[in-house]
Amino acid sequence: MTTDFAEIGFESMLQGQQSSQDSGSVTGEGLDGRSQAMRAQLLKKAGGTAGSERAVEMALDWFQRHQNPDGSWCFTHLYGNCPCPNHGNVNKSNNGATAMALLPFLGAGHTHMEGKYKQEVYRGLYYLLAHQKANGSFHEPGGNMYSHGLCAIALSEAYAMTQDADLMRPAQAALDFIAYAQDPVGGGWRYEVKQPGDTSVVGWQLMALKSGRMAYLNVHPVVFARANKFLDSVQTNNGSAYGYSDPGNRYATSSIGLLCRMYMGWEHDHPALVEGVQRIGKKGPDKEDMYYNYYATQVMRHYEGDEWAKWNAKMRDYLVETQEQRGHMSGSWFMKQGHQTDKGGRLYCTAMATMILEVYYRHLPIYRNDATEDDFEL
Repeated sequence: MTTDFAEIGFESMLQGQQSSQDSGSVTGEGLDGRSQAMRAQLLKKAGGTAGSERAVEMALDWFQRHQNPDGSWCFTHLYGNCPCPNHGNVNKSNNGATAMALLPFLGAGHTHMEGKYKQEVYRGLYYLLAHQKANGSFHEPGGNMYSHGLCAIALSEAYAMTQDADLMRPAQAALDFIAYAQDPVGGGWRYEVKQPGDTSVVGWQLMALKSGRMAYLNVHPVVFARANKFLDSVQTNNGSAYGYSDPGNRYATSSIGLLCRMYMGWEHDHPALVEGVQRIGKKGPDKEDMYYNYYATQVMRHYEGDEWAKWNAKMRDYLVETQEQRGHMSGSWFMKQGHQTDKGGRLYCTAMATMILEVYYRHLPIYRNDATEDDFEL
């Protein structure tokens, strides 16, 4: 007989980690699209297909088969003599890899309390809670603040979706560490605490803070004011394009910058947003760079309209057509080139591709008529 971990509770499993006794009302509407009814509705409305959903299910099965005995995942596939090729080469980053693997499950509506994969989600969350430091950090040598941002997103989303009081303090502590780690001068984040920022790391931290706000967790407004200052420092063309640590116009960093601006209150008709979306749409999806695709797909999905329809048809069909269909690799992806591909390998590519195919319902579109300020604006 297998143990239903979801019925045991994190508090009894993790001795010594204090939990909240009052969760309150925490489910932000921005995640409502993950419910079974809304998921089907949004999938049809936003351009998903039976093929894209089948690809998501195959990917989740791949993640299930690659979870380690301790509940973690790793980029290097070191456990179980995994026959999949194209392992990542970054070690000592199991916190980040575990969070990255959990996000597709959460994105499809699976939590540690319900869903086909509740045991896998529970074991993954248990691993993260067991490895969170006393100061709330998930920082690790191989993943640094990238790992922390991913873990903070996973905990915040799991808390928002379940109202599990045992997740509230860990999720809040992870957000508090992001605020502590922010560069007090330039307003960004990078690999180490208070280091001058880069747009790539900033993107993950702001998405974590956004997820926390959807769960009605606390983030001081000054954190967002400083983050805006950082974005101002790397923007070009009046904010329609963004660089890495200096002003620039890379497509990946521009997509990150535009998505952050959307979440921090830019209106749909903001001239820089309009220009940035047109520029991304003209380039279109990239067959190798899943990092760019991941952020750009979110920008286009939230923007909607003809720009989204054109982008989605190309992005969706490409991923469905290139997913592995046979053998142990079935359900996964690997792109030979692109940002972070060598470090994250097959697990990284599969996570990013899956979240792209979940974009129809992972977050409700920012500019929908019934969007609320609490859901999205930072």
